[in-house]
Amino acid sequence: MEELSIRSVLNEQRIDLHLKGQTKDEVLDEMVDLLFKDSVLSSKEQFLKDVYYREGEGITGIGDGIAIPHGKSDSVLHTAVAIGRSDHDLEWRSIDDKPVRLIIMLAIKSVDKTVHMKLLSNVATSLCQRDVIEQIFVSEDKQEIIELFEQKGGKE
Repeated sequence: MEELSIRSVLNEQRIDLHLKGQTKDEVLDEMVDLLFKDSVLSSKEQFLKDVYYREGEGITGIGDGIAIPHGKSDSVLHTAVAIGRSDHDLEWRSIDDKPVRLIIMLAIKSVDKTVHMKLLSNVATSLCQRDVIEQIFVSEDKQEIIELFEQKGGKE
């Protein structure tokens, strides 16, 4: 299987460090919009529906102010990641029952069987490291954020 690097699924156009949404729904819409505007999705509406379907299956707030909403969908043209950060707390179902400020959205093509788990694993590896999390929460440099994921979890 080919190596899945963070750079192959994430670029600066899919990072918003100052999300405007005040609610989970508004933020999810904003995140899907990042993917749609960067030609990752054929249908914003269908992908959003698939993300909500996944949200209904279980908690995507992983703790420490981070959520990883994701969807596996026929509307995904190529597997990609979007990152958003809010300047305020967002109510979100989370394993630590705390609000969320960092959202990492995964858009996975329906036909990608193993990519989903590999991508989640790479992202999770990055987020297991306190220094990476702290830097992601404060950095205003989109390229630095991509590099943080790449150095810590994006390569094998």
